[in-house]
Amino acid sequence: MSDIIQESGRDFTEYPQSALERKLISEYLLSKGVRRQDLRNLPEQEAKTLMKEACHYAALKLAEIEARSKFRQNIRAPE
Repeated sequence: MSDIIQESGRDFTEYPQSALERKLISEYLLSKGVRRQDLRNLPEQEAKTLMKEACHYAALKLAEIEARSKFRQNIRAPE
């Protein structure tokens, strides 16, 4: 699995949201009936596809969270 993560060119420790991103990726994989540690038992292409989908899901969720946060900040302190 670490090979799959490394191939994506991303280091999950490089920014503050990394823990949340890992949680969201795990959440997505679980919704597909797969745990992160199970990825290494899947065919390589299937594991890569699942990780790509999971990363996309996590990115969208993080963007949603950030947008909501900015929206709330604007409500509390309009410019």
